[in-house]
Amino acid sequence: MRPFKHPAVNEFILERVLYALSDPIRLEIVCCLARLGEATCGELDGGRPKSSVSHHFRVLRDSGLVYTQNVGTTHMNRLRREEMHSRFPGLLDAILTQVEQSAPAGPER
Repeated sequence: MRPFKHPAVNEFILERVLYALSDPIRLEIVCCLARLGEATCGELDGGRPKSSVSHHFRVLRDSGLVYTQNVGTTHMNRLRREEMHSRFPGLLDAILTQVEQSAPAGPER
């Protein structure tokens, strides 16, 4: 498998980052990676078709949000949290905090 292309930190563009996060599926993937640290594409696909998931990961990679590497036949993904923070300080944390706060509460006990 050939390696994926990832933009350098100085190539991160705010509009691309915000566009990537504007889609609910991609935002869900980013939130899951924030919780898990790293995960395979299969763990994050939510039962969606492979072509759809591939598209979403490409948008996330192109924006600089996600780093994907080949580990054998598996694609491992992680957030580029530190890199994103160095380019846009506090942006990703603010978005993730807002998503967490606006998530519906679980069932009451």
